Amino acid sequence: PWAPPPPPSDRPYFVGVYPTPPILPHPTPTMKLSLALLSALAASASAFAPAARPSAAFSRTALFEEAEAAEEVAEPEPEPEPVGPAYTCMSREAILASPNTLEFGSVWDPLGLAELGGDETIAWFRHSEVKHGRIAMAAFVGWWAVGAGLRLPGELSYGLDFASIPSKGLEAWDAVPGWGKAQMLLFAGLIEFHDELFFSRRGTHYMRGGTPGKNMVPGLYDPLGLHKSKSEEAKARGRDAEIKNGRLAMIGVAGLYAAATIPGSVPLQPPC
Repeated sequence: PWAPPPPPSDRPYFVGVYPTPPILPHPTPTMKLSLALLSALAASASAFAPAARPSAAFSRTALFEEAEAAEEVAEPEPEPEPVGPAYTCMSREAILASPNTLEFGSVWDPLGLAELGGDETIAWFRHSEVKHGRIAMAAFVGWWAVGAGLRLPGELSYGLDFASIPSKGLEAWDAVPGWGKAQMLLFAGLIEFHDELFFSRRGTHYMRGGTPGKNMVPGLYDPLGLHKSKSEEAKARGRDAEIKNGRLAMIGVAGLYAAATIPGSVPLQPPC
């Protein structure tokens, strides 16, 4: 900007002696338009200017601080406990402890079947053993009764008397009509179905802590109530005897079937 020169030191200073500043010209419309264009160009250029970015060191520091804060706030989740069964099956040792092993001195298991699976598997094996033993005892008694000539009065079916049934076991079975065989198999299936049903609804299942081999069908075991007055020790001895007799009956029925189908396969066995 224009300023007046300092007054010389050899003469006094008087106001208004120096020349006045020049008068600027009045802005014309052309000048106003030029100023407006320059302002618009400057604003558009600033819009495309890159924004200021924080320094890399500041960004990394902020990230580390956030991660450390998250680790301090977040608590470690407790590990879920393993969910076990809500029941307790009879142990393998308790099942194999009965019946006693006076005959062999130990559990006779040459194939190692007692080592398969867990306690539930052994409970299922024992329940199946008791049932098959009962069926084998009934089959052996029936085979012996027919071979001994014992007959029921009346007719087995229309036109077929019990007295006309052959004395040999397999021949007697073949003489039974097909519908009679179906009725016997259906009756056995109903007993099996209701035994499992009543085990689940009226007591504790033998694979969930119940007693393997226990009959749950009403009226099928001890219909006269002869064993109600027995002590627990006597009942335990009866169960042991039942298992042993069932095992012997399974061997006996297998021998009768082998002797009937393969003559001479069982020494000293008469025709049956």
